[in-house]
Parts: sequence; C-alpha cells; structure tokens
Amino acid sequence: MPHPVLRRLRTAAAATLLGATGLLPSIGAATPAHATPAHATPAHATPAHAATVHVANPFAGATGYLNPDFAAQVKAQAASDGGALGGLESQVAANPTAVWMDHIGAIAGDATHLGLQAHLDHALAQQQGTTPVVFQVVIYDLPGRDCAALASNGELPSTAAGLATYETQYIDPIAAVLANPKYAGIRVAAVIEPDSLPNAVTNQSKPACATATPYYEAGIEYALNKLHAIPNVYDYLDIGHAGWLGWSNNMVPAGREYAKVAQATTAGFASIDGFISDTANTTPLSEPFLPDAELTVGGQPLKSANFYQYNPEFDEYHYDTAMYATLVSNGFPSSIGMLVDTSRNGWGGSARPTALNSGPTTVDAYVAANKVDRKHFRGSWCNISGAGIGARPQAEPYGAGSPIIAFLWVKPPGESDGDYPTASHPHGDPHCDPNGTQTDGNGNTYPTDAIPGDNIPAGQWFPAQFRQLVQNAYPAFDGSGGSTGPTAPSGLTVTGTTSSSVSLSWTASTDPAGVTGYSVYRNGAKVATATGTSYTDSGLSPATAYQYTVTAQDAAGNVSPASAAVTATTAAASGGGGSSGCSASYAVGNDWGSGFTANVTVANTGTAATKSWTVTWSWGGSQQITNSWNATTAQSGAAVTAASQAYNGALAPNATTSFGFQATYSGGNTAPSLTCTAS
Repeated sequence: MPHPVLRRLRTAAAATLLGATGLLPSIGAATPAHATPAHATPAHATPAHAATVHVANPFAGATGYLNPDFAAQVKAQAASDGGALGGLESQVAANPTAVWMDHIGAIAGDATHLGLQAHLDHALAQQQGTTPVVFQVVIYDLPGRDCAALASNGELPSTAAGLATYETQYIDPIAAVLANPKYAGIRVAAVIEPDSLPNAVTNQSKPACATATPYYEAGIEYALNKLHAIPNVYDYLDIGHAGWLGWSNNMVPAGREYAKVAQATTAGFASIDGFISDTANTTPLSEPFLPDAELTVGGQPLKSANFYQYNPEFDEYHYDTAMYATLVSNGFPSSIGMLVDTSRNGWGGSARPTALNSGPTTVDAYVAANKVDRKHFRGSWCNISGAGIGARPQAEPYGAGSPIIAFLWVKPPGESDGDYPTASHPHGDPHCDPNGTQTDGNGNTYPTDAIPGDNIPAGQWFPAQFRQLVQNAYPAFDGSGGSTGPTAPSGLTVTGTTSSSVSLSWTASTDPAGVTGYSVYRNGAKVATATGTSYTDSGLSPATAYQYTVTAQDAAGNVSPASAAVTATTAAASGGGGSSGCSASYAVGNDWGSGFTANVTVANTGTAATKSWTVTWSWGGSQQITNSWNATTAQSGAAVTAASQAYNGALAPNATTSFGFQATYSGGNTAPSLTCTAS
C-alpha cells in the first residue's frame, strides 16, 4: 500500500477585503445597489435588539448577511455579460456572504470596501423584525499565514513581534468592534484562521510551517479567548477538508491538535462552537455513485485508486461525520456544530455523471467514470477548471439531528485563488499555472487543473472563473430569480409503527419543473425512493429507535435539502425477544514501523437489536493504544476493552458499526483475536 502523501490543499483564501463567508439564505433583506464607502453608516440603521441567548445553532431561524461589496461585484459582471448568463449570474448576489478580515487594513476599510463597523451597521439595517441576522466574519491574518503556499501569504512574519502585532493591532481591534453593545443582537459567526492548524498536522517537514506552528497555536488561542468572551460571537475553527485530513494518520493527530489548542484557552472546549470544512475548496458534499470506499473492483478497494490514495473519505459529508466523532472522542462536547463551505463544490454541468457506470474493471477507471469531482488530481486547488457553485447556504441541511448544522459560502464565487509566476508576477504560485504540472509523491504527474487565461492575484475578481462557476452550479440556477431544485419536504411525520416497520408521510415539495420522487434516509443511509408522499419502512428490529429524513429530486437531478428529522421507535416484539450476539473483525489501516492505526467492525449476529456491545482482546506484543474514536477504550497490560458509545451501541440484526484507534509498538505487530459481547 503506498503511504498517503501528507500534502497541503490550501484554502486559496482572499488577499483583499473582497473575501466573504456565506451563510443561510436571507429572507426579505434588501441588497444595496452599490458598495457604500467604509466610513458611511446607513441612515436607516436601527438600534440593536436585546442580546440573544448563545444558541446551539446560530444559523437556524436566522437570515444571513448580504455583503454589499460582493453583491456589487456580482451585479457588475452580470450587467457586463448580459443575456441569459447575466440573468443567472445576478442571482448569486442574493446569497449571504461574509467579510474576510485578511489584513489589518480591512478592519477600517477603505474608499471602496466597507470596514468591519460599517458592515455591522448594514447588518443591523438588513434585520427584519425580530428575526436575527447572522454576520459572518473570517479571521485570517496569523503570523506566517499560509505557510505551505505562495499565493496568499500574509503580512505578519512568524516571529514574536509578528504575534504581538497580530494580538494588539488585529485581534484586539476586531474584538472591540464586535463587543460594541450596539451589535449585541447580531449573531456573529467567526471562521477562525483557515489553512492554519491543518498545516500544523501535516506539513511540519516544511521549515516555514514548523516555524509558524507555535505562532498559529498561540494566535488562535488568543483569538478564541477574546472572541469567546463576547456572548453573541460563535467561533468555528477550520479543519481543512476530506482530501487533506481524511486519512486516519492525519485525522487522529488532528483531533489531538485541536484539543490541545482548545484546552489552552481560558474557557477550554467551551471556547469553540464548532468546525468548518472545505473552506475555499472543491471537495463535493457527496459522491453519489461512490458511496463505499471499501467496494472492490478488480480485487482492489475503491480507496486504493490513485485519486484517493487509500484515503477512505471521498466527500465532505463522510469526512465531517468522521471528524465530528474524532473531535468528540478527544474531549469536545457532542454539541459542537460542523459547517461546510459549499461555494465551489457543486460540480454540475454536462460533465457530471448522472448514473452509475459499473462497466470499468479497474479501480482507477471505475473512479474516473463515476466521481463528480472532475479534477485530475485531488490535490489541485487553484482556480479549478470545471468546478461549480454548490448547495445554497442553509441551516440544518440534513435535519436537526445531524452534526452538520449549516452550509455556508465562505469563498466568494468569482475571486481568484492566486496567480502564477511570470516576469510581472514574481510572487505567484506554480500550482496556479494552467500549463504547469504537479506530482502526488507516488510517481504520478498531473495537470494543475487551473483555468487557462488571465493571471489574476488571489482575492481579485476573476470573470472567467465566475462565469464557469455559475454555468456549472449544482443545483443549477434557473432563469426566474431562484435556483432550480425542489424545496425541502415538510411535515414529515410517523403515521404508524409495528415491531418491524415504520410508516411515514410528508408534505409535497415544490419545484418549477416538478418533483419526480423522494429519497428516504434511515439513520443517515438511503433506504428507498418513493414516488408519492408516504413510505413504510419494513424489516426493522423491535423496540429500536430510528431517525428518518426525506429529500426530493427533479428530472434534472437536482436534490432538495433534507426535511426536518423525525424519530420513530418500533413496538416491542410479541412473545419476547430474540437472542443478542455480535462479532468483531480487525484491520490495520496504516503501519509505519513504530505505530499504526486499526479499524474494528462490529456486527450484530443475533436476532434482536443490541443496546450496547463490548470488544476485548489481548495483544501478543508491546502494542499500546494512544488514542481511539467511536469507542471507549481501556488498556491494562496487554488486555484491551473497547465499549460502545451512546450513539453506536444500538444495532439492528445484521447491522454493523466501527471504531478505530492509534497505537505504538516495537518488534512484531500481529493482529489479535477479538471477542465481542452484546446486551
């Protein structure tokens, strides 16, 4: 098995104030016709409402702030392009975006771009009645910022003096503005330092990153202490994306790194409200035709394809779910919320697969034929050709029970990721060169996937990129001021249960082109497609709780957000119970000679649902567990016990779950024999 490349996929964050972070769709909020100078305050700004309670999900029940600077850029291009394309482009301006504080000067703003205080005044003016506004601000100016790339290096050096400047001239002024009582009624979502701690996990072999990491940790600790002290501010740390930290030997140390930073703050784990993935990147939300990384083609698992390099996390949904479990296992509360930047991960257009192609007989050909992510190399990141705008900003896209609490637009569609080196661009990044190549560390060479044409520095408007993102949007934009695709089904209810079935019904979705069907999900996994607005799920275990959500789809393949989740518990079996039992299988993920990661799959082999399970074994060598996830592990000498957690102990007959761990060893590393007991 080739060792996965510990590569860095940069966020391509903006180098000017034009950066923005998107949130939930704004309902009825007016969009200014043009950007207002930074010093101006709207004459119609209203006093702030009373400070709101610090809620679990600030995006639910709120409207998102419409950034006038970004809206002005979009409208200018839409007017220039005109016609049908211009009509589609203009719709982008109606989506909430936020403000990137990517240099000290951005706090005050300038003659053409609003400063932080002016943006907050506009947010007050956009508030409709008592519905709160979520204002999104990206904190992005660490010393030695973007240590593994060239296109968006920051203004502060990786020195003690740089850290002092960051604290006193950057974080302190931002905190002072946000703490103004005038803005106490605004929910402020702070996305803190994209592209920082992931580099602390994977790029310590790079001298610039090794030097910068202590300043990253200290700077983020300082920012969290300052911002968490403001009751209406919600703090979210960047966690890279599936193609960066998806390997277990990246994800496991990442969990420890984030816990380390959290525990260094005054409030500890409470200082962090959650995490955000895919910031300014293009990893899709889902790979609908590649749902199983372990599926074998030609005798090899799909994860072994060159595109994935044994990374089992193919998309952001699975990555965020796995990272959530890892973070919780490292001490974070289960209430943390996961966010996904969907501004450029749609991958629509004519190149998007519309059905499974089961013909290819090798993993590389099978993956190439069926993946929606059309990059040649997963490590490509700069101005990607073929990418499209993704899901619209929305709260609770998978229902209230999912750890993924919102989709955002963090990277403003249409802003360049960076320029490439030429005589007039001496500080460009080769990864942005459309004619350049890159390697994966395993002897394979790929194109950069960068859009050919203009050479535009990071953060500046890239018209060709914006046109392509709109044309390849998924769901697509329509011509009537909205986006194609059904609305989320509503009114999902349980109409009846037996010991082996649950009956559901819901209210029909609406769609300009008509809804063609519904997909029913049980505990996050798709179980059926229905053409009507009801479904009975059969073959279930008695006295077991199941959670359901429903999505709608249309003939063009557009999929709605998920309905609100509903939980149903099947009736107890008449005449008693059935037997309980389980089995456990063991597989090493990565082994580097002095340590390894392993995954254990637990299966219910009985005829009744389990309430909990325990797996035990004894090592034959010096193995010592250092970290685990999805199970509570204890080791005494060679003996190990792994017990289920609250969320994965209940298994229906034939159902499976898994847990994993990292361990050290010397000498041999023989797999142990496992014993599984269930209750």
